[in-house]
Amino acid sequence: MSMRAFRVAYDGTDYYGFQRQPDVPTVEDAIFDALRALEVFAPDADKPAGYAAAGRTDAGVSALAQTVAFDAPAWLVPRAFNGELPAGIRAWAAADAPDDFHATHHATRREYTYHLYAPPAERRDGTGAPPARDAIDDDRFRDACDALSGAHDFSNLTPDDHNTERSPTVEASRDGDYLVVTVTAGGFARELVRQLVSLARSVGIGERSFDDLERALDPDPLPGHEGIAPAPPEPLVLTDVEYPDLEFEIDERAAASARSVFAERRLERRTGARVAGQLRDGVD
Repeated sequence: MSMRAFRVAYDGTDYYGFQRQPDVPTVEDAIFDALRALEVFAPDADKPAGYAAAGRTDAGVSALAQTVAFDAPAWLVPRAFNGELPAGIRAWAAADAPDDFHATHHATRREYTYHLYAPPAERRDGTGAPPARDAIDDDRFRDACDALSGAHDFSNLTPDDHNTERSPTVEASRDGDYLVVTVTAGGFARELVRQLVSLARSVGIGERSFDDLERALDPDPLPGHEGIAPAPPEPLVLTDVEYPDLEFEIDERAAASARSVFAERRLERRTGARVAGQLRDGVD
């Protein structure tokens, strides 16, 4: 047995978050069930020796590069891991790690991507109809992202009551009717990414002013009626976790399995969107 780190991708919409909880399905529960079935650790053990994970994604949040590390036998490659994992959770790369490696504490940078539905405010259809209610001013949104970047006390943008001082970088790029928001930092407080997106969106659509944004960054608590609700979790993906001293090797068979699983899910959701569209269009 030696310490190994695994890259794990998952569709979070099936789970109540990453961290195990009683009575509800979580990604971590599925990982532990798979490792027990593979006899990587004893059935009566709480978790694998040396186990840690890069982060604790919320219910509904997906991941491309969640990283788990633990003492593993040499034969446990990602494709073997996948043999006991549910289809929506796929290990796809692995790296040998030092004996004292900790997947949480040794991560130097984490990256999240949020796919925000936000049609540009200047768009009009052929009839000259006004923009959708979700239409956004890209310049205002990007200015809000700039204002939210850098070192701040984010106590008003997380339910955490300590360790709320962070230094994220928030950037956005236009992709059709979506703004792809990339948020990077060494670490994140709970719900912080979703609340950053929510606050930037409210500024971009004109619901809040830049003065409101600055007020939210003040360490003094906001009154309840001024609180920032987090953006929905489903469009959020943990896309990267950096470990400068690890070299991950992609397991091509495992990666092919992951691509196949998520391609099928993409098709299912496209088909579901067409059905929903027919229902919408048919209700006149």
